[in-house]
Amino acid sequence: MMDSKPFEKPVTVELGHVGKFRSVHSAQEAMECLTTTWPLNRGPRHSDAVETCLKALKGYRSVEEARRAFVDAAMESDVLVTEDRLAGHKLH
Repeated sequence: MMDSKPFEKPVTVELGHVGKFRSVHSAQEAMECLTTTWPLNRGPRHSDAVETCLKALKGYRSVEEARRAFVDAAMESDVLVTEDRLAGHKLH
């Protein structure tokens, strides 16, 4: 079984519907989000994030590169949740 490749700091995204926040703690969780619950407005950064997270899980890219690619994809699809938006919300 592969190591989940934990992120140094989790990334929070809003997936499914408005107000449903998810804290993503590893490259493995990022891959799950990117391939199962990601919105349809996907662009080139989504593809790059899938590839980078997969390579990180296999040991060919760093965990930091995977996290950065995931954040870029989240920004591109407008699902990244900033720290100030988190105030007062419960994570799922």
